Amino acid sequence: MRGLNGQSLSGRSSLVLTSAGTVVLVGTVLFAAGCSAGGTGLRDGGPARTESVARNNQPTAAPSGPVALGHTPAAGTGNPLKKVDPVALLKADPKVSAEVKRDLKPCTGKEYPVDVSYGKVTGSSVVDIVVNVLSCADALGRGSYVYRSDGGKYENVFADEQPPVYAEIDRGDLVVSKPVYGKSDALSYPSGEDVITYRWNGEKFAEQDRVHSEYSNVGDGGGQPAPAVTPPKN
Repeated sequence: MRGLNGQSLSGRSSLVLTSAGTVVLVGTVLFAAGCSAGGTGLRDGGPARTESVARNNQPTAAPSGPVALGHTPAAGTGNPLKKVDPVALLKADPKVSAEVKRDLKPCTGKEYPVDVSYGKVTGSSVVDIVVNVLSCADALGRGSYVYRSDGGKYENVFADEQPPVYAEIDRGDLVVSKPVYGKSDALSYPSGEDVITYRWNGEKFAEQDRVHSEYSNVGDGGGQPAPAVTPPKN
């Protein structure tokens, strides 16, 4: 995840954004993919990090309309994957902090700073949904959430609101990346990164692995300073 460009979302052409009821995929996604421990460096269910957004788990055809909030898409074989409205899902979720909800506004027009991935990470026969909320100003992750189908509705089974944070699906596991910034770090060059792997145990996500990396300051270029981040308050 090292090497963020530090640009605001309103000025970028490489962003996965969503408006109410619609997920819009534009250009390339923000963050560079990190390899989990023992991994191949490719993520199965998350947005592609350094290449064009063309994920295998994306819908094969555009749905006729967004799925009603709280209702699970049909899981019939061969049917195109229907999308949910992630903004409505977040705003209706009592587990999402009031601060994240308050700041969840369009960056430009109707484009919200939300990345959405569809894939299987809880062992369900229906695809799960991973939602990442970013900030418009610096494109850092504000919160990551996983929604699982439960009796025809989506239930929040994972939430991390300790920014900066970004969650992805990697071969059935949930991989959460957290850049670590020092006081003098530029936004594009954090001092390190924590990569945490979670696995579904049938009831909840349990931590399986944690890798901490420390980076040199060579070639940091003296870019934009990293912003001070504080955990959201409920």
